[in-house]
Amino acid sequence: MNCIFLSPHFPPQYHRFCRQLKLAGANALGIGDAPYDTLAPEVREALSEYYRVERMDDYDQLLRACGHFTHKYGKIDRIDSLNEYWLGIEARLRDDFNVFGVRTADIGTIRRKSEMKEKFREAGVAVAPGRVVHTLSEARALIGETGYPVVAKPDEGVGALDTFRLDTDEDLVRFFARKPPVDYILEGFVRGTIHSFDGLCAADGTPVFCTAHVFSQGIMETVNEARHIAYYSLRDIPPALEAAGMRCLKAFRVRERFFHIEFFHTGADKYTALEVNMRPPGGFTTDMFNYACEIDIYRVWAELLVHGRTDLRFERRYHCCYASRKHDLPYVHSHEEILERYGSELCQVDRVPGVFASALGDLGYIFRTPDLARLHEIIGFIHRTSGAEV
Repeated sequence: MNCIFLSPHFPPQYHRFCRQLKLAGANALGIGDAPYDTLAPEVREALSEYYRVERMDDYDQLLRACGHFTHKYGKIDRIDSLNEYWLGIEARLRDDFNVFGVRTADIGTIRRKSEMKEKFREAGVAVAPGRVVHTLSEARALIGETGYPVVAKPDEGVGALDTFRLDTDEDLVRFFARKPPVDYILEGFVRGTIHSFDGLCAADGTPVFCTAHVFSQGIMETVNEARHIAYYSLRDIPPALEAAGMRCLKAFRVRERFFHIEFFHTGADKYTALEVNMRPPGGFTTDMFNYACEIDIYRVWAELLVHGRTDLRFERRYHCCYASRKHDLPYVHSHEEILERYGSELCQVDRVPGVFASALGDLGYIFRTPDLARLHEIIGFIHRTSGAEV
């Protein structure tokens, strides 16, 4: 089996997917813009071959790279990066090389928030009221229906980039004065806690693995207000969340892919869909899967692709949490105090790559515990500041 993996060196833990492809018997064929000599040894060892391009956004260079691999190894069976940034390019390459997976014709429903809304409605899941607006008058007409506050976000975008909460007409006017030249969707603000339904689907759409996470706040607030964040897995998925998530998997026709579906939990068994992402949750969440359930999700994914293996048995033995810190916040407890007090529960501590720091902080602590009260105690210890709570 011949599997092309785009950008195998970034995010930094994603070489583990390639390593497991190789161990499963596939050719793990990397394409990236980093010189080969600068790749970490573990990245080089994970790959069967690496083709360097000058620019990953130059489609002709990617075509030549895939052509090289086709000539040398035969038909390409899979093309992936598991990274939202490259979804559109992956789809084009699958079109051109007739490879299984998401194609260009499918990309709108997993990239454009306006099209996601239609799929959520098809799944019978509530959505925030909203639509794409092009002018100030269109925006005011929508706000006449929803009232303030509203959230303005690119219809097609990654994460919370260029996403804003607007509380007044003055905010709206300022937003249109500096709005980037792309389509924006305006939505009524939904008050609730963000929960996600996450996992990996087999080729028939059945989840091989699934779990759920709860977030301290949204990425929009984290980025725009320069806050730290915490999110953690649940040992038991709330039945209403799981039911909504399963209906979404069917509506979006998820096949042999990771999924990360975000909802607002607005009370009792009520969930309002936020957005869907057909890739693993961001940051170090794939490692958190492993710590929470004592599995190897990198191996599970690779053996699904290479051998069609779906017989994963797992138990959510722990809540696994990611808690970040920002360099410029006055924390009460030192890094050394955290290690001394909670060292037995810490799984890893990572410095966050700069491109992710606005959302994931500068330093991230991953820890696990079977006890939810203990989890919140640890979050509080890590996040406690000498000023107002952040």
